[in-house]
Amino acid sequence: MRKLLFALVAMLLFSLSCALSKPDPNTLVMIIESSPTNLDPRIGLDAQSERVDELLFDALVRRDEHFNLQPSLAERWEIPDPLTYIFHLRHDVRFHNGQLLTSRDVKWTLDSLISGKLISPKASTYNSISSVEAPDDWTVILHLKQAYSSLLWNLSDGAFGVVPNGSTGSFSQQPIGSGPFKFVSARQDRDLVIERNDQYWGEKPHLQRVRFIVVPDETTQALELRKGSADAVINALKADTVRVLQNEKSIQIDVSPGSNYAYLAFNMRDPILKDVRVRQAIAYAIDRQEIIHYLMNDMAKPANSVLPPQSWASNPGAKGYPHDPDAANRLLDSAGYMKKNGNRFQLAMKTSTDGATRVLAAALQQQMRAIGIDLQIRTFEFATFYSDVTKGAYQIHSLRWIGGNQDPDIFESIFATDSFAPKRQNRTFYSNPRVDELIKIGRSTVKQEDRKRAYFELQEIVNRDVPYVNLWYFDNVLVHTVRVRNLHVSAAGNYDFLLTAELAN
Repeated sequence: MRKLLFALVAMLLFSLSCALSKPDPNTLVMIIESSPTNLDPRIGLDAQSERVDELLFDALVRRDEHFNLQPSLAERWEIPDPLTYIFHLRHDVRFHNGQLLTSRDVKWTLDSLISGKLISPKASTYNSISSVEAPDDWTVILHLKQAYSSLLWNLSDGAFGVVPNGSTGSFSQQPIGSGPFKFVSARQDRDLVIERNDQYWGEKPHLQRVRFIVVPDETTQALELRKGSADAVINALKADTVRVLQNEKSIQIDVSPGSNYAYLAFNMRDPILKDVRVRQAIAYAIDRQEIIHYLMNDMAKPANSVLPPQSWASNPGAKGYPHDPDAANRLLDSAGYMKKNGNRFQLAMKTSTDGATRVLAAALQQQMRAIGIDLQIRTFEFATFYSDVTKGAYQIHSLRWIGGNQDPDIFESIFATDSFAPKRQNRTFYSNPRVDELIKIGRSTVKQEDRKRAYFELQEIVNRDVPYVNLWYFDNVLVHTVRVRNLHVSAAGNYDFLLTAELAN
């Protein structure tokens, strides 16, 4: 099947060799898989909304390449105590309509979220804020109910954007930000157009205009690139399609380390999987390098933590599980699961109908068989699969964290005892008192070095206990036409490369 798909894509691309389009010299056309659901940065939570919003709006702070926080709208800030944050704003920022951005706009943005007047899935993120003051045009003071060290992260680009004072729930139809690009038009399931903000306070984009076109189908995406009617797509094409496009003279492939993370999760209430030796054995049995090479065209890196290696809080020395079937067999023997006719016990892995997920499950099934585990694959439509996962109705499953794993506060969501599914995201039902204690330290401590020590120890414990098997971080794969140059993709895989991109016509 894999070879057949490879051949079909190659034939389709070749058939269009004489049908190249002449591109607009002032517009970069970028393929996206779906329309943003809501361009109000207070509301839009899907990947497309957040990535486009980063181009249209400014946040109080921004994330650098190591996910440290740097000045943005706030040129500096102070934390005199864990319950008080004081931000000093730039004086030269204007919205796209020419209006000066002041503390009143920041206060309105936050008040609309914490007051409950605006219905937003992001509102709970700011529950720690009790009140917002704007004592003058350039100062914002946040008062917290309890210490929450990830507050700054939730005021950074990708999570937060300042809107003009008075913006209502209909703001998404004609969004006005202060970012490097400004909104022009949008047609649902068709396209979205933005153009350069020539009055931007920071470094201005080189591109005059970007048109995002919605193309859900992967083969059609490849054809649009080959014809020249589209210029770029990021992290949407499968390895086989990328391999075909590598032979096209008009196409360039840029691969760089990414932060999106894949994992294998265990239900620790299961009679077999509650034994840590079984979980460790499975971790040792998985040959991640083999899967990355043969199934992913080497476009991923083995993972050793939920956090990406670029993160200041990632512990590179935490316990890992290199491929070691002998160690796996010894652990299973010590757990009392002896082989009988080559088999020890049976487990079930639930997956969705997504082709890549099913292929991964088949590879894991083969590797589990080598240590005497009969891994049965149960396939469901995604909605059913995901519903079962969120309820804890599974033994083993595999999913990804996209973006949410860049801040160490994710550990509270997925590993704290108070975060059990179905209300929260601890779907493994993992519980360790020391981990709970370290999570509280990491969330309440302002000093980054103290937080780092807590999170380093936490990762050592979690890796030993194995509620997740860390699989890999996906590389960012940017496929673009040769007329696009000066591209710099961040580990987050967002659209900030459009800030430096240029068109050579």
